[in-house]
Amino acid sequence: MTVTIYDVAREANVSMATVSRVVNGNQNVKPSTRKKVLEVIERLEYRPNAVARGLASKKTTTVGVIIPDISNSIYSEAARGIEDIATMYNYNIILANSDQNEEKEITLLDTMLGKQVDGIVMMSDSVTDKLHHIMKHAPVPIVLAGSVDESNDLPSVNIDYFQASYEAIQLLINNGHKRIAFLSGPLAYTINSKYKLEAYKKALQDANIEIDEQLIISEESSYDSGIEAWETLSAIENPPTAFFAGSDELAIGIIHGAQDDGKNVPEDIEVISFENSKLARMVRPRLTSVAFPLYDIGAVAMRLLTKIMSKEKVEDKVVILPHRIESRQSIKL
Repeated sequence: MTVTIYDVAREANVSMATVSRVVNGNQNVKPSTRKKVLEVIERLEYRPNAVARGLASKKTTTVGVIIPDISNSIYSEAARGIEDIATMYNYNIILANSDQNEEKEITLLDTMLGKQVDGIVMMSDSVTDKLHHIMKHAPVPIVLAGSVDESNDLPSVNIDYFQASYEAIQLLINNGHKRIAFLSGPLAYTINSKYKLEAYKKALQDANIEIDEQLIISEESSYDSGIEAWETLSAIENPPTAFFAGSDELAIGIIHGAQDDGKNVPEDIEVISFENSKLARMVRPRLTSVAFPLYDIGAVAMRLLTKIMSKEKVEDKVVILPHRIESRQSIKL
């Protein structure tokens, strides 16, 4: 049988209100009474009903977290950052994978709200108008982590994707390259199309380098797509000598495809990625990469959410974290 607060009160010969005060850390209980109640709680192995407590307080101390894919090491880093801060502030996490599907994202949001979460941290590569409307009118606060809301209506935490990408392309230009390829995941994703690609074009224009649409490839952000991109680009009449890849897997596909064809990196081609996952350190040569600090983004997003949920004063709900480029051996330094 489940032990209830009534059982504890009866055994300790106190009121249920007194047991509730002890469980919730209320200091208005005599030390001797507190000690007696805690002893009974331990003996009966009583566990407070979190759902009942949530109904009474109108808070569940639970936060929903929606990410594209927990099996991806980048997203798992973000989830860890969120969880670490949630634990620090005594919140529990309900984690769900959206598979980067809009209808599933909407369903998960509805499910989270149905579970009476106090707030939600959301990661999405594409904040559509429909998704934005739902989040904007949600009954609990929602913070975007590593996701761009172009209207800046929603609280969010990101880096400056345009500037970080621009600086990466500049490194390749400064090394003398004029044939620089751009590879990314789907251009339907805002960060890819409106930040990474636009930064690529602007950097080339500023250096008076002609933009060749043949050198722009949008595929899945996978290793196999990187291999295929290398096969396509190496076969054109004037192939690229440098590559900016929107993910580490794409970059490693390029490197391995080139190596299979007898090319050396960085002597024959240079490669910069955008991600800086552990894969960037594992491949040889190790990847120069724009660091996408998703642990920090997740942690800061969760802290921002705790402030909003507790109605603390928040100066800026749109947070831009500093970025950096990790220089390694895939480009000439």
